[in-house]
Amino acid sequence: MNVAIIGCGRVGQQRARHLAGAQLVHCVDLDPERAAQVAALGGGCVCGSDWREPLQRPGVDAVIVATPQDAQVQIVRAAVTAAKHVLVEKPAARNAAELHGLPQLAARHGVRVRVGFNHRYHRAFRQARQLVDAGALGPLLFVRARYGHGGRPGYASEWRAQPERSGGGELLDQGVHLIDLARWFLGEFVDVDGFAHTYFWDMPVEDNGFMLLKTASRQVAFLHVSCTEWKNTFSWELFGRAGKLQVDGLGGSYGLERLTWYRMLPGMGPPETTIWEYPMADDSWSTELAEFAEDIRRGREPAVGLQDAIAALSVVGRIYAACGHDHRA
Repeated sequence: MNVAIIGCGRVGQQRARHLAGAQLVHCVDLDPERAAQVAALGGGCVCGSDWREPLQRPGVDAVIVATPQDAQVQIVRAAVTAAKHVLVEKPAARNAAELHGLPQLAARHGVRVRVGFNHRYHRAFRQARQLVDAGALGPLLFVRARYGHGGRPGYASEWRAQPERSGGGELLDQGVHLIDLARWFLGEFVDVDGFAHTYFWDMPVEDNGFMLLKTASRQVAFLHVSCTEWKNTFSWELFGRAGKLQVDGLGGSYGLERLTWYRMLPGMGPPETTIWEYPMADDSWSTELAEFAEDIRRGREPAVGLQDAIAALSVVGRIYAACGHDHRA
């Protein structure tokens, strides 16, 4: 599979390093130096600053779109129309409305569009999914999760703090990961409540988002995302009638990735505890891309597609509306 990467920032660089056997043939970034640096990771890779160029190349099979949100939809639509398969990084747009008609467009052109919710592919979550599918927790009850970082000097002046480019703040940035993970296990959320607020950073988007989401069967996701966390944090708990799964850390600055299974015993009391630790390098990026290549080879719909992005963005949009925030450009 010959791949082009459009957007050579931090995420684009990650993608270039984890191509799972695909060949990097074209890199594009508004900063020519960044494009050249990423192109150097692939032998014979072309680099440039015009995102339209790789879409015109017959030898490009798939495009990875790793740009800020204000450019994502335009590029994805053009790539789909050019009959290129697409992996677009989360959240895939500034709001759900921008994705209107895109799944149908992809179907008409016979291409696959995957959304980069790579957290599903962390080792801990792959193992958690297997346990849940095997019935280890029994009927599922609720999710409780926290995800946050502390920002960095100049954070309030980055593109993420510009609503016309990002579409929103922390609720949109890290929040969609928690929404997607909760929805993956619990299903669709029919009741959405929450609060988005700026407590610390001097910027027109929120630095904290709080969510209380309910399914039709009253399963709940209680989620908090923050860029006033100061110490990078990831904590995710799934409760069932027969036990609990807890994921802590994502590696790196978020700490050792670990999955703990608390299995309720017939007499209750302290549970039987099993712990898996993953001190090795994160393989979520390469695992996700390998699955995308298989999607294309088999002509199957990706497990994480545009409808998943629309669902997550719809939750964010409903909370923004309830708080009186309108980040739409």
